[in-house]
Amino acid sequence: MELFLEAALRLAAPLLLAALGELVCERAGVIHIGVEGTMLCGAFAGYAVAVASGSPLAGALAGALAGGAVGFGFACFSVLRGVDQIVAGTAVNLIALGGTGLAVRSLYQGLPPRAPVLEVLPLPGLAELPLLGAFFRQSLFAYLSLLLALAIALFLARTRPGLRLRAVGESARAAAVEGLQVRRIRVAAVCTGASLAGVAGASLSLGLADGFSEGMTAGRGFIALAIVILGRWSAAGVTAAALFFGATSALQFRLQARGVGVPYPVFLMLPYLLTLGVLALGGRGARAPADLGRN
Repeated sequence: MELFLEAALRLAAPLLLAALGELVCERAGVIHIGVEGTMLCGAFAGYAVAVASGSPLAGALAGALAGGAVGFGFACFSVLRGVDQIVAGTAVNLIALGGTGLAVRSLYQGLPPRAPVLEVLPLPGLAELPLLGAFFRQSLFAYLSLLLALAIALFLARTRPGLRLRAVGESARAAAVEGLQVRRIRVAAVCTGASLAGVAGASLSLGLADGFSEGMTAGRGFIALAIVILGRWSAAGVTAAALFFGATSALQFRLQARGVGVPYPVFLMLPYLLTLGVLALGGRGARAPADLGRN
């Protein structure tokens, strides 16, 4: 059971980071469906810098910067110029998919080198606890995701900037009348959320794997969008939903290891099918920010 919980949190960390970033964007009224592409850019940037520098921490920082740069480009079109947010996000996904594939083929001829990874960091004392010790034998990415979930929850509920961000997402016109700089707040929210998505991508290439492959996000960016809805636009709900998806992913690996007589593609579909099923049932009645998606 401990191994299952340990794997669940490890697999949930990239999703939680990306979903928390999307939560910040959507609470400001911006829907950024380019999370998938942003994660891909972060994964490639993190991998390339880690290989060049030999430091996975430098790679994680590069992933955050790459994600922030993609987010700023998206914000320039969707927030500052009023381009439809869905169209702009779709463009991010398509450009990132082709751009990262071209970059990895151009930089690394043949088999790309392995990257240094962030190893598991057990916390002394806590890692030996029965059952709960699984949550304290994780990489820095997993610890970071849980700390950020707590920080974002407090930020949105207890701080003045967080209340301003929520006000912009609920009614941009009313917020502007009150003197808030709506566009500035939304650009900052998008860049922050995209940076977290970039770190999420880096956690794939430097945490769950030790390299980069084309399309390695495998739809996780879209699942992060669903997690925000399933979590009802709250940090606590997003955390629970991300852990659920991590648990379903860990479950499919365990079922494969046990040699259950089910075709392999069914195991690959299992986490996505369960997530969509729970979303269809649990997403009813969820209330999105009133100005979400409106320029």
